[in-house]
Amino acid sequence: MNAKLPAQQRDELLIVLKARFEKNMNRHNGINWTDVQAKLEVNAEKLWSLNEMERTGGEPDIVGHDKKTAEYIFYDCSAESPKDRRSVCYDHKALEARKEFKPANSAVAMAAAIGIELLSAEEYRELQQLGKFDLKTSSWIKTPADIRELGGAIFCDRRYNTVFVYHNGAESYYAARGFRGSLKV
Repeated sequence: MNAKLPAQQRDELLIVLKARFEKNMNRHNGINWTDVQAKLEVNAEKLWSLNEMERTGGEPDIVGHDKKTAEYIFYDCSAESPKDRRSVCYDHKALEARKEFKPANSAVAMAAAIGIELLSAEEYRELQQLGKFDLKTSSWIKTPADIRELGGAIFCDRRYNTVFVYHNGAESYYAARGFRGSLKV
């Protein structure tokens, strides 16, 4: 993927990201927007991925800084699973396994096309420490290989003020289930 946003679109995205950053300071204490913007401006491909996260309803925001790699960590912070990433099965293998009523895509394929990673169970729980997410929807998360080999996949949501991790057949899909992603810049 060698995608680059046109200048006007890049500028518009930076305005949106900055406004979200300033509105949600609790998600990224101690991080300075000027430093983030400088890093974003030299990473055209990552900006494109952030734009795709935004375009599909993810509302990406910074949730941390990896001191070892000096990368900023963005997660999808939309209240519910991103709207334009719902009604997808888990991965390509699951999509191919469906005999009828196939969804348009899979979470793993969409994440790869956008240039992001599905959240892990640990990352999903970290996100839930920053707010209340997926109160009406659910999100596929990275599934361990041993579970996937047996035909399953895992997803999370928040109900009764508790984060739940569930399992389902990887080929299943629902209008209220999508996926959340992460991106390091």
